[in-house]
Amino acid sequence: MLVGTEEAFRAVASRDARFDGCFIHAVRSTGIYCRPSCPARTPKRTNSVFFATAAAAQAAGFRACRRCLPDAVPGSPEWNLRADLAGRAMRLITDGVVDRCGVRGLADQLGYSERHLTRALTAELGAGPLGLARAHRAHSARILIETTAISFSDVAFAAGFSSLRQFNDTMREVFGTTPTEMRSRAQRRNDAPSGAGTVPLRLPFRAPCDASGVLRFLSQRALAGLEEAGPDHYTRSLRLPYGTGVATLRPQDKYVACTLQLTDLRDLGSAVTRLRRLLDLDADPIAVREVLGADPVLRTSIARTPGVRVPGSVDGLEILIRAVIGQQISVAAARKTTERLVTDLGEPLPHAQGSVTTLFPTAEVLAERALEALPGPRRRAETVRDVAAAVAEGRLALHPGRDEAELRHELEQIRGIGPWTSSYVAMRVLGAPDVLLIGDLALRRGAEALGLSEDPAVIQEHARRWSPWSSYAGVLLWEAAVAPPQLQRAS
Repeated sequence: MLVGTEEAFRAVASRDARFDGCFIHAVRSTGIYCRPSCPARTPKRTNSVFFATAAAAQAAGFRACRRCLPDAVPGSPEWNLRADLAGRAMRLITDGVVDRCGVRGLADQLGYSERHLTRALTAELGAGPLGLARAHRAHSARILIETTAISFSDVAFAAGFSSLRQFNDTMREVFGTTPTEMRSRAQRRNDAPSGAGTVPLRLPFRAPCDASGVLRFLSQRALAGLEEAGPDHYTRSLRLPYGTGVATLRPQDKYVACTLQLTDLRDLGSAVTRLRRLLDLDADPIAVREVLGADPVLRTSIARTPGVRVPGSVDGLEILIRAVIGQQISVAAARKTTERLVTDLGEPLPHAQGSVTTLFPTAEVLAERALEALPGPRRRAETVRDVAAAVAEGRLALHPGRDEAELRHELEQIRGIGPWTSSYVAMRVLGAPDVLLIGDLALRRGAEALGLSEDPAVIQEHARRWSPWSSYAGVLLWEAAVAPPQLQRAS
């Protein structure tokens, strides 16, 4: 957990929503576990017990509160902040790796034995890979029960359960109710179940959250066919483990409204996890503000952009290819070049939605045809080809469970990739919170606009006070580079 026992109890007593997702509060006298902000009466201190995850509470015999729905909270910011085995494993478990590949597949991707992985996760999080994956399956099943009209057998299959009986038993054990009762309550709340392949969602976050800022960043780089952006929404195609999808995101005051069109509902959990990472919805804005707001250089910027978020990723290969193409050229030029690549080599979306008609090219296609399709310097096209070949052949893995130092090293061994590109990939694909792109021209201009300096050495020295949130400081510097002069310097 990110907090100690006494701090956790104070958060529960004050119903502090900032801690939702950071830990689980369970009550011995009722056998129920809740989010810290649950409106129920605060129990006696002696009856309270705290867990790092919902899975740990379930393993200890507690069931989820029906009132506060503790599974429907932002994820812990700890998984991005910590780069140890537990943190990297949690990123992959929430992406559904255990359901698709089993514990052995998870262990192989992390580079450890099954025994060591299970022992480490149980010691750190109170539950092993199977227990953590089971909690994630239950959460996905609850969403499908409450937001769609599909049969419970299809819900069980889509959520990753091996049988309808296992599904029913798990839902009763975790939520203390049956799937039928859950759907009836949802209908009484006037929730309109959707069609079989359409899932409406509310993606929660810790307030404040500048989700609109992330969407603005994505809109400026949106590729025709792959993405479509408007003043209040962002839509893009998704390549997922079992099929494809299209997601539309609309920021609201207390959540991000999301509509998912999926060809296979088994991809629900993975799609939600990737979209949350894209918008950095699990960040801790209070911790970021406390560090960055203490610096006079950033004080006005952090006040003007409360809840700053770092744009993430739904596809590691896509981010790496964009980064390679975008080296040393403008955002507009990179966008135009990458659009041509998507138009020529992208795969048609099976069920196009409006102007979103295309999937980003696969590694195999890029490895074979990048040289002929990519305009501009041949060296850049060769780097794209080499990167794609490494991914296609399994020599380079681009998933959020990678160790940051190892991934950077592997990337920089490829000709044409330097520290800026490897850092950019670490920040967006791994969600690394303490990356500062010193080599980025726009970032240096932003630093100068805020009265710091454009000298990389000066920025690097000053940036020590921004750790461990340098990635968020970088976003503020990017924004300062394009802000009107009257808003740039601190008052």
